[in-house]
Amino acid sequence: MIKLKIITLGKLKEKYLKDAEAEYLKRLSGYAKCELVEIEPIRLADNPSQAEIEKALKAEAELIFKKIPENSAVAAMCIEGKQYSSEELSSLMFSKINGGAAALTFIIGSSYGLHPDVKARADVKLSFSKMTFPHQLFRIMLLEQIYRGFKIEEGSKYHK
Repeated sequence: MIKLKIITLGKLKEKYLKDAEAEYLKRLSGYAKCELVEIEPIRLADNPSQAEIEKALKAEAELIFKKIPENSAVAAMCIEGKQYSSEELSSLMFSKINGGAAALTFIIGSSYGLHPDVKARADVKLSFSKMTFPHQLFRIMLLEQIYRGFKIEEGSKYHK
């Protein structure tokens, strides 16, 4: 069974989002061994300088790198990433799985994004939209799309 890891900066707060997350993790458990890793973002002042932001992102990157499994295909979620349809994302996931990746790792950064080193480590940079979404909601959206990717691969009617 493929290993699936979601590395995210921050925690879910609202019960309805926790419930949605639990539901998608339960659904995914039939397809992958799932692990969700929450990393506490580096706290910054209300109006941090660019140097302070860079320092925080670098520190977060070090924490992220410690959590990436060996031989994992890595997808960094970032605004400048490529936008994929659900079918294209499914194809991408399974090309990595069938290409020998032992795990799929998706990384969601803090509100300031991801350090360039994390993006450089990624096999693919993904963007869901040019729009901005709350991190907590995006996490659910990502889980749903990963689940949809597995359903597309199996030819299920879930994806219409």
